[in-house]
Amino acid sequence: MAVQVEIWTDINCPFCYLGKRRFEEALEAFPHRDAVSVVHRSFELDPTLPRDHSDAVVPHIAEKYGISEAQAAANERGIGAQAEAVGLPYLTSGRDFGNSFDMHRLLHFALEQGKQEQLLDALYAANFAEEEPLFGDSERLVRVAVSAGFDEAAVREVLADPEAYADAVRADEAEAARLGARGVPFFVLDRKYGVSGAQPSEVFAQALERAWSDHAPEVEIVADGEACGPDGCALPQRD
Repeated sequence: MAVQVEIWTDINCPFCYLGKRRFEEALEAFPHRDAVSVVHRSFELDPTLPRDHSDAVVPHIAEKYGISEAQAAANERGIGAQAEAVGLPYLTSGRDFGNSFDMHRLLHFALEQGKQEQLLDALYAANFAEEEPLFGDSERLVRVAVSAGFDEAAVREVLADPEAYADAVRADEAEAARLGARGVPFFVLDRKYGVSGAQPSEVFAQALERAWSDHAPEVEIVADGEACGPDGCALPQRD
């Protein structure tokens, strides 16, 4: 009686980083957490970027949203404060962004190995908590994957074949569009309930409870009579 949670994310997305932690907090407190399966799905924020692209985040945010770099930097500090509140390290300056397609391909490879969470956490840490640029450098990506416990030769083999797991990434992205996801993070529980954005842990807890209740519906009592329970049996009344 498992609940399946699918989470569409992109490594470029700071709110995916936050949302994952907030969801994990809710899941840790969920009484039926051992009956919840989680899989991470692919979503590229900008699939048009060249494969070797790497650029600074703050100027990019300023240009994209039509704000000053000072405002963009302040936004990054605000996200950093949110990350700190849930115990996540976050570099508020000096990060880069770029094409994440190869990372998503590796995440599908990791899913086959049963170690998707390990790779995703390593990629998030490399992007949001480490000063060395992450994007546009396949050697950096290899080092991150190896640090997460993956065989170097196997990782290089995936990266060397541009079609390896490419269809899986595209299928995830097509499914996100079909489900109406316009951004990430996007959480789908049992293909019935959706949660968009890095919501508070309480929202994820409510979604988990609702999905679980569908698996274990309440029984409507249509007749009630004498019975035995933990406190004993109801004795029939005699005149």
